[in-house]
Amino acid sequence: MTKAVYPGSFDPVTNGHLDIATRAAALFDEVVVGVYDTPAKSLLFTTKERVGLFARAASALENVKVVAYTGLTVDFARHTGAKVIVRGLRSATDFEREFEMNMMNKTMAPGVEQVFLVSDLAYQFLSASLLKEVMALGGTVDHLVPEHVAEALRRKFRR
Repeated sequence: MTKAVYPGSFDPVTNGHLDIATRAAALFDEVVVGVYDTPAKSLLFTTKERVGLFARAASALENVKVVAYTGLTVDFARHTGAKVIVRGLRSATDFEREFEMNMMNKTMAPGVEQVFLVSDLAYQFLSASLLKEVMALGGTVDHLVPEHVAEALRRKFRR
C-alpha cells in the first residue's frame, strides 16, 4: 500500500488543487492532504476553515483525508507513514522552487520520494493568491473554485 501526502497552505483550495488531489488519489492507495498551519504567513482563512473547505471539496474521494500539520513536510510525511510527497507544478518557476525543496527533503528523509504532477492546462495560471487579489478588487472567481469555497470567499470579502 502506497501512501502519499499532498501538502500546502490551500488558502483557499482551488479547482487546481482539487485536480491534483484527484489525480494523486488515482495513483496512490491513500492520500493525506496536509493543510500547513503556518503562523508566519498572512492567511485569509484559519487552519480549521482551510481543512474544512478542502475536506468538503474532496469528500467524493474515498481514499483522501485532510488534516492540519505543522513543522517540516518531510516529518509530516514520515509521521503519517507516507513514502511520497505530491506537489503540483504550474510553471518552470514552480519547478525551480520545488526542485530545491526536493533536494533539501532528500537530505533529511532519503526514503521519501517527491512526485510532481503537472497542472492541467486549465489551471496553470491559477493560484490562491491571485484568486484573493481578484476578489479584493471586486471580481468573481466562482468558476475557479468549488461552489462552497466561492461562498466562503464572498463571506470573507462581504459580498
